Amino acid sequence: MRLQLPDRVTAHRPHSSPKADRSLRSDFSASITVFLLAVPLSLGLALATGAPLQAGLVAAAVGGIVAGCLGGTPLQVSGAATSLVVVTADLVQRYGWRATCAITVLAGLAQLLLGVLRVARAALAVSPAIVHGMLAGIGTVIAVGQLHVVLGGSPENSAAANIAALPGQLMNSHPTTPVIGALTVAVLLGWPRLRGRARALRAVPAPLAAIVLATTASIGLSMPRVDLPRWSAPALPTLPEGPVLGVLAAVVTVTLVASMESLLSAVAVDALQAQRPGPGAPPARLDRELLGQGAANLASGVLGGMPIAGGAMRGSANVEAGARTRRATVLHGVWVLLCAGAASWALEVIPLAALAALVMLVGVRMVSFAHIRHIQRHREFPVYAATVGTVVFFGVLQGVLAGGAVAVFLALRRLTHTRVTVTEEPGCHRVRVTGQLTFLAVPRLSRAFAQVPDDANVVVELDGSFMDHAAYEALRSWCARHRSRGGQAVLGDGAGRTVSEPVSAHACRPWTPWRNHHCTRQAPGPATSGGQLLGGVSAFQRNTAPLVREELARLAREGQSPGQLFLTCADSRLVTSMITSSGPGDLFTVRNVGNLMPPPGSDASCDSVAAAVEYAVDVLQVSSITVCGHSGCGAMAALLGSDREPGAQTPLARWLRHGRPSLARLGRTGPLGRGQVALAERPIADDHERLALVNVMTQLEHLMAHPCVARRVGEGSLQLHGMYFHVAEAQAYIVDRTTSVFTAVRADAAPLAPPGTSGKAPGGTDGSVGPAGQEGLATKV
Repeated sequence: MRLQLPDRVTAHRPHSSPKADRSLRSDFSASITVFLLAVPLSLGLALATGAPLQAGLVAAAVGGIVAGCLGGTPLQVSGAATSLVVVTADLVQRYGWRATCAITVLAGLAQLLLGVLRVARAALAVSPAIVHGMLAGIGTVIAVGQLHVVLGGSPENSAAANIAALPGQLMNSHPTTPVIGALTVAVLLGWPRLRGRARALRAVPAPLAAIVLATTASIGLSMPRVDLPRWSAPALPTLPEGPVLGVLAAVVTVTLVASMESLLSAVAVDALQAQRPGPGAPPARLDRELLGQGAANLASGVLGGMPIAGGAMRGSANVEAGARTRRATVLHGVWVLLCAGAASWALEVIPLAALAALVMLVGVRMVSFAHIRHIQRHREFPVYAATVGTVVFFGVLQGVLAGGAVAVFLALRRLTHTRVTVTEEPGCHRVRVTGQLTFLAVPRLSRAFAQVPDDANVVVELDGSFMDHAAYEALRSWCARHRSRGGQAVLGDGAGRTVSEPVSAHACRPWTPWRNHHCTRQAPGPATSGGQLLGGVSAFQRNTAPLVREELARLAREGQSPGQLFLTCADSRLVTSMITSSGPGDLFTVRNVGNLMPPPGSDASCDSVAAAVEYAVDVLQVSSITVCGHSGCGAMAALLGSDREPGAQTPLARWLRHGRPSLARLGRTGPLGRGQVALAERPIADDHERLALVNVMTQLEHLMAHPCVARRVGEGSLQLHGMYFHVAEAQAYIVDRTTSVFTAVRADAAPLAPPGTSGKAPGGTDGSVGPAGQEGLATKV
């Protein structure tokens, strides 16, 4: 194996250059797309804050180059952010632009400190209701303020003032700017549909198309337009004049908002690029991302730019455009820099109403009704509403603090608010506990238990997610005392499912040790196979049936559509659903002695296996077939002559004739030794294990001899895979059919390629198992 490794590596070297070229072309194309999106967005955000318009371009260039080079999320694109518009606008009005730049510098230093302290993960612990509420509040303020600009006026100092002045602005609007704004919004909303119908438009971002069309329509009309002052050396930031606590609060606000949006966007972009097939960028490193954002804000403040944060809009556009490395992010910043220096004349013809309409729609989209429904389902809407209202009327930092206070209040209320009721039903008493069960609820629980007769059957329903030690001891001691007095007690959850039972009942959880089936043996009386089976079935009806009944009903209505055909041995130790973590409807399983697949036309062939394969391939349209052998297989022992003579005329001996090709292959010697198979992690234990591995390879060849299988494999819609399961080790091995080497499946194995892709597993093997239902079988193993 080791001697062949350099040859294989050398064979792949000529392909590295074409891959690098493709990556470079993808990055170049993506950088152009993001650049075309970033320029109008940056100008619009600068307009919305009252900052110099070139400050938005400086932020875009610095965010692309500095954060792109130093950040921990290679495909994230940073620049002026919508979440910072309200904060920046307030700082500009309160302290002036140069002081705002100084606050940006201080916020960058604070982010660098947080990155050094490695607290990035802690920022993700903030309640989603607070984060989405903050963004929705910011979006509301942006939308209301920019609506004044679209109507030809100027925004007021606060959201409340903007709302109050809106009727007057509507009565005295500009004659043409509302038309340009409406045109911009219409193009922004309709462009995705046009891109889907016309392939030539797919490379043009909607913001660019909207700005270009609105600018073209405004030619010859009198209206306010972009006015970029001459570029000059940036004036150094000056420290704000005012109370120290006020300045400190401003720095904390910028740091908090910029860091939260950057980290959340980094997680979103990382998840988006992880879903893309093929090689991608490295996973996000959040502490390094925080350091990169801090360096970018430091540079942007010194150069006269706006505060910077990573944006999910630009980052997702970067991923969707095909970016592969951080080159795309950096190149986008270079293009912004070149545009600001060489094409400023083109930017000065853009009407301000078009930029305001662009930013207004971005603000409206920050209020997500999908998030509101999700938050409502989790009973977090009061937190969301408090955050939104406070952000709109008082400010971002105040909104975050208000949302946090409401979240803490709700958490304490849920922790202490417990309701205990007792109802008498036919045959039992039901004690229902709603809420968290803590020591504060023990007196109420004791009063409820006092209402239950000593010899009654009791069901205690726990509809909560937390129980402290005092409540647990009170519940356990009462159950023991009640049973000692002749009563019965069963604990269940809010859905009526049993979570605890008397000692004599089946109480083991799925795939915990069976202990020789003592948990399902009928008591009292001697253990029998019939009683053991009945006990297991009874446990299924009691514990598992309520969990799977809904899914089985769906499968009964819709019929089966498994993703896998799993051909394995009939050995009782091989539990396929346990090994593959699969459930109802996932696997179409065929089991026989020795996991044999008779080739078509062979003597004494068994049509039942071929019929099952034909049904799975042609009717069920499975996407892959897996042949799974195992250690200690009795069929392999019989073939080796340790059990019975191969020529004996018994049904078992006639069936094992289909394993003779495996026995013949075992006698051949190749680079991997006898049988030409090997285990990657350890030597093969003995001939018994070697024959089991050889048999998997042979049965895969027999499968290819069947016309229906060969046809689907040739079409690329069906994959064949081999697996070996070592019973004593509880370890599965997947074979690379090109090398005949079986490799152990790791606990952290990633999902592998479905049909139609390369089918290569990490490390270069193609012996993985494709999807079973919605997940890769290799991951389930």
